[in-house]
Amino acid sequence: MPIVQQGSINTTALVVPDLYVQIVPPQNLVLNGVPTNVVGMVGTASWGPVGQPVIVATMSDYAQNFGPILVRKYDMGTQVATAVQQGAANFRCVRASDGTDTAATYALVYDGSNGSYAALIVARCTGTLGNGIGIVFCGGSRPGTSRFIITAPGFLPEAFDNIAGTGAVFWQNLVNAVNQGTGAQRGPSQLVVMSVGSNSGAAVPVLVNQYLFGGTDGAGNVNAATLVGADVMPRTGMYALRGQGCSIGVLADADDSTQWTDQEAFGLAEGLYMIGTGPSGDTIQNAINVKASAGIDSYAFKLMFGDWIWWSDQVNQVTRLVSPQGFVAGRLANLSPEQSSLNKPLYGVVGSQKSGTPGTAQATTYSEAELQALFSVGIDVISNPQPGGTYWGVRCGHNSSSNTGIDGDDYTRLTNYIAATLAAGMGVYVGQLINAGLFLQIRATLLSFLQNMLTQGMLGSTDGSTPFSVVCDTSNNPPSRTGLGYVQADCQIQYQAINEKFIVNVEGGQTVQVSKQTLPSGQVA
Repeated sequence: MPIVQQGSINTTALVVPDLYVQIVPPQNLVLNGVPTNVVGMVGTASWGPVGQPVIVATMSDYAQNFGPILVRKYDMGTQVATAVQQGAANFRCVRASDGTDTAATYALVYDGSNGSYAALIVARCTGTLGNGIGIVFCGGSRPGTSRFIITAPGFLPEAFDNIAGTGAVFWQNLVNAVNQGTGAQRGPSQLVVMSVGSNSGAAVPVLVNQYLFGGTDGAGNVNAATLVGADVMPRTGMYALRGQGCSIGVLADADDSTQWTDQEAFGLAEGLYMIGTGPSGDTIQNAINVKASAGIDSYAFKLMFGDWIWWSDQVNQVTRLVSPQGFVAGRLANLSPEQSSLNKPLYGVVGSQKSGTPGTAQATTYSEAELQALFSVGIDVISNPQPGGTYWGVRCGHNSSSNTGIDGDDYTRLTNYIAATLAAGMGVYVGQLINAGLFLQIRATLLSFLQNMLTQGMLGSTDGSTPFSVVCDTSNNPPSRTGLGYVQADCQIQYQAINEKFIVNVEGGQTVQVSKQTLPSGQVA
């Protein structure tokens, strides 16, 4: 009894009498939305691969992959930490370097007279964290063997036990153990790699609390252009985020306006909402002038005013100024894409440059005129109070576009979400036969996805009508087009507007005549 997949045999040319069972795949394709909580972060670090996206969910993950938070500009960990405080938990982190980063090393049994050594230890990653890698030689569990222990701040110690042999045999056994592991319970070192040197006849040393040295971060000459990187293989900086599924992008502290257009273009090409910032301590008039000069006017780029945030850095035990990018990115990542960052509480904010910090003279908050000057040109700001109360939050919820129909956070994120979902799932129809059945399947798939969004409250209308339509039939696919291999589906989707200007009319007085509204049964006037 032949069992075949549908389409794999010509069912109009069968000769042998038999039962033929065809496996027919489901005809109604269902689309599952792509994640909208993935934040792409680019910045400097003291450990980790350079120019390679690494998945990070928590600050513990970050420390394991990139080392601790550092008190310096362009530090990636700082932005990740402020985003985590807002609930973000899905990052693609890319370490940037100015090209001078080096790995820490240590030469075992070094002979200064000729520069030889028994074995060379090199940190797996470049960066100053490698200078904290300690090594210890001591007796092994078995008689006549040695134990080699590697330690580093924030990492579990790595112990390679029962290294046997003498002279060159011992050093080769040690290198093999560190590079390859000694069994299922003790795999290769995650901190260092080793190689045998020319002084392989040296005796096993006694080492306690020796440390690798010479590791550098390559952060001294990093600037915004470094974080943007190069779009050539291997890609660096921002361009290393291509194809990583990010919905939000942050270049840590990249306040150079000459680099904003590159971020804008990248956001449009990749479907990312890029979060930019002005320089620390900026003035409103300068911010307006700089934005105009930079030519930023796009829904793909959100520009935050350079009123940087006072933040309590628990790792380094200091309250310091950080850019607002991480707070905004984390807040957006923790919202459904149809939502705006407007009037949503931010956590971990101690103060801002304009508003000061607790215990200092409180400066005036933003006036209506100041906010109007910023918002009218597409610049957002973190401030306190908010319309909903005295808490810190994003005050406008707009991107940098001057088009009032597309200038909301919600437009950017919802449009990118829908586009990315369709791009990820609709390609299955390419290569199919063009007929009425294909039109029906395409339309059913699109309507099903949009209906799911409506059911979940991501779409809606004020009058209860269906806020979307899909056309995929002969009306927009005439034979002159389908004969050339084209199929077109036209979708119209109405987004829900954000309540930004809430007006409550109050008429009071002794002479007011109150008219009562008659409501349907069960409702109270």
